Amino acid sequence: MEEFDRAVEATLFAAAEPLAIDDIAAHVGDGDIARSLVRLSETYAGHGVELVERGGRWHFQTAPDLAHLLRRTREEPRKLSRAATETLAIVAYHEPVSRAEIEAIRGVQISKGTLDVLMEAGWVRTAGRRESPGRPLLYATTPDFLTHFGLSSRRDLPGIDDLKAAGLLDPLDEEALAEQLGELQLESSDESD
Repeated sequence: MEEFDRAVEATLFAAAEPLAIDDIAAHVGDGDIARSLVRLSETYAGHGVELVERGGRWHFQTAPDLAHLLRRTREEPRKLSRAATETLAIVAYHEPVSRAEIEAIRGVQISKGTLDVLMEAGWVRTAGRRESPGRPLLYATTPDFLTHFGLSSRRDLPGIDDLKAAGLLDPLDEEALAEQLGELQLESSDESD
């Protein structure tokens, strides 16, 4: 292994969080860091720890097939409420998104605490303000969101077909929908009379 590769390896091993190439360069200096990362990821492939890239940041992680060995020593994270889970999904799929847009998609108002919980977890951040009346704050996911959920980028989020296949979305009950639409049409025609 080249001396430069060893320096990159040591930097990543000692890092408390995933590092971008620029962060690595700040520690190891000039060199072909991208090439070194490829060599290191090939070297660690199939080992107990692997070098992986998530959202443009690199870190060592336990091989997925060995994760069960470490589960008992981990702290149990608190579960997100349904509102927080829905809000996180909306931010992930629609970012950057304003609070009003989140509420419009969910169909209900969200408490300020919901976004605070997601920001405290490090999964959501403010992403500026929209150039519209009132200049509402915009929200987006963070690199920690990608890392936590094992995604390389937002493009890796599951699509609607993937979610249906996994049983996470209920199939649309076409009869019930037709019945609701019929009731809505009747109500609107009654109101116009």
